[in-house]
Amino acid sequence: MAHDGKHALVTGSSRGIGRGIALKLAEQGVEVAINYRKNESAAKDTLAKVQQRGADGFIVQADVCRPDDITRMLARVKGEFGTLEIFVSNARPDVPEFYQGPMSITVEQWDCAMNSQAKAFLLSVRAAVPLMGDGGRIIAITYAPGGRTGSWQPWVGMGAAKSAMESLCRYFAAALAKRGITVNALSPGWIEDSVLNTLPDAAQDMIRKWHQGGWTPMGRLGTPADIGNAVSLLCSKEAGWITGQTIAVDGGLSLMDAGLPLEIQRG
Repeated sequence: MAHDGKHALVTGSSRGIGRGIALKLAEQGVEVAINYRKNESAAKDTLAKVQQRGADGFIVQADVCRPDDITRMLARVKGEFGTLEIFVSNARPDVPEFYQGPMSITVEQWDCAMNSQAKAFLLSVRAAVPLMGDGGRIIAITYAPGGRTGSWQPWVGMGAAKSAMESLCRYFAAALAKRGITVNALSPGWIEDSVLNTLPDAAQDMIRKWHQGGWTPMGRLGTPADIGNAVSLLCSKEAGWITGQTIAVDGGLSLMDAGLPLEIQRG
């Protein structure tokens, strides 16, 4: 499923899920613009790994919470690549910047979550689309359960922001359909080398055991490469009829029923 000759911008791709996406696209012959906010060293390491896979690209610093940074980032993409076939919105702020429950989250934390997701997606897509020919691919990385449930209280800002971004995917999908540009959201389950690894060690161990014990039917957590594989599939020509969807990439986690004991669900 080669994507030779294409160009991609993946926000937040210096590490974690974004890096997994960038490396998978590089394996398919895509040149990748690697966006980072603070960790230039990690971005350079990702670029080196992209080049090891026979592709090329560049790193670009930008804080997607800042509209001027988004404009500058896309201008750099235009100057380096000329065109853009793939845009992946993956960046998010560090957990402490938004992680508070609904009764205590500050306006600044709320704005940080919203600006990094819904607002950044709105502005980035509008800046990216003029660089795209017909048949471009736009993908947002979300976490759909965070917007449907209310139990993970400190996730309220990001849950609301991700839900707004998912809604924007549907609106953009309808707006861009006549050009053959697809717009979809991917919702990973729990992924190694992601937000999971920012939690205390005891919490990480609990989550791993929970999912390995059966709450993820495939019996493991996901990897950044798993999400990269899904992005690559959506970027293929064969996926041109899929648009406006929020797709779970979670090893079956979203199939489980929280109202039933695991022993019953296992049959």
